[in-house]
Amino acid sequence: MIEPEFPEDLSAYDSGGKYLGEVKLGNASPVAEPIFVPPNVRHENNVLDIKTIQRDRAATLRGYPLVTFDEMEADPPAKNWLIKGILARGETSAWIAPPGAMKSALLAEAAICVGAGLDWHGYRNKGVAGVLYFAIERSDLVKRRLRAHRARLGLAGTPICVSSATIDLTHPDAFKKVIDTIRDAKTILGDEIGFVIIDTFAKLIAAAGGDENSAKDQGAVFANVQKVKNATGVHVALIGHTGKDESRGARGSNALLGDVDVMVTISGDEIKSVTVTKANDAPEGPLFSFKSDVHQFGTDEDGDPITVNVVSSEEVSSQVGTKPTEPKLSTNQRVMYRLLSDAGPAGLTVEAWNELAKETGIATKQRHYEIRMALKDKGLVREYAGMWRTNRSESGGEAQRTGRLSDFGAARDGGASHDL
Repeated sequence: MIEPEFPEDLSAYDSGGKYLGEVKLGNASPVAEPIFVPPNVRHENNVLDIKTIQRDRAATLRGYPLVTFDEMEADPPAKNWLIKGILARGETSAWIAPPGAMKSALLAEAAICVGAGLDWHGYRNKGVAGVLYFAIERSDLVKRRLRAHRARLGLAGTPICVSSATIDLTHPDAFKKVIDTIRDAKTILGDEIGFVIIDTFAKLIAAAGGDENSAKDQGAVFANVQKVKNATGVHVALIGHTGKDESRGARGSNALLGDVDVMVTISGDEIKSVTVTKANDAPEGPLFSFKSDVHQFGTDEDGDPITVNVVSSEEVSSQVGTKPTEPKLSTNQRVMYRLLSDAGPAGLTVEAWNELAKETGIATKQRHYEIRMALKDKGLVREYAGMWRTNRSESGGEAQRTGRLSDFGAARDGGASHDL
């Protein structure tokens, strides 16, 4: 089948970008319903039957596509993760920090981990996916960082593309060229694109004279971002700036906060802390911390070092960067906190935590409850979806996150000048 350059009705494509063909009803417009089939999900016959019913129904309905209560069972309840717990296909994230806070460097490292199938700061990679990085500003810096990771890890053939073009998503049809670019990248790389980075959000809006302080302009951008995700199933990560008051979050209209699935802020000086400040269906709180490192490519014609600042491979406890005042804990509180810390990122159910506490001599459920609530009030633990986890780690306490880019071997060159 020859695919049209771009159909009038985007529903002729499924969420993975595959062309589904057109369904005609007399002189009616094409109304093929999108069918999202995650690439890593095995579908049973009943699921495929439901998808067939939905597609056949699309040939007779004139309104918007519908899914019944029972048909919702055909979709897997778990998200289709790229990096489990952080980056999911079909979602949008915003990564917000002041200038020089290594936000672009962090997303360049994320691109490497998604494209090379590596875990990211202890968060599990769920399979290699292609990456498209729209470096609207400082594209040379983005490319140098990617080259530094390539050299340090000895990578080749990693499915990552960089576009230095100034893209515009404020006009109604602007999404079409972005979708075309994603498909071009898939053709060039030979891998399905799962991760799209836009650096920066301010430049994206300003490309056509838009204003990041305008909720209307931001709304137009997010409408197009949604169309891109609907047609391709990618995760879109937006890199943005904080305002003059960093505590108030992203610069510009607060529409950004309402339109993203996950908002992450980066703060700190020598130690950078990465924190989820908003999430639709995940816990908020610290993700991880990191430090910067200098990669040296060699020297230029004058003998001066050619360097770039990247995220360091050194493991950093999230507590090191902020050095908070330690809350005072009783002996039993410290014991129960340690039990939860030792469980690591997976956490514990209330029942499992109580059982472990009982084995240490903390006997009653009432006592367990009182200690649990005291730890929660002190901001040390949190509960989400029936699982309890620590909010931060102690030195030698909560298992430090592993699976980082441990193969990074270049020594730090503290005397060289570098990019932030």
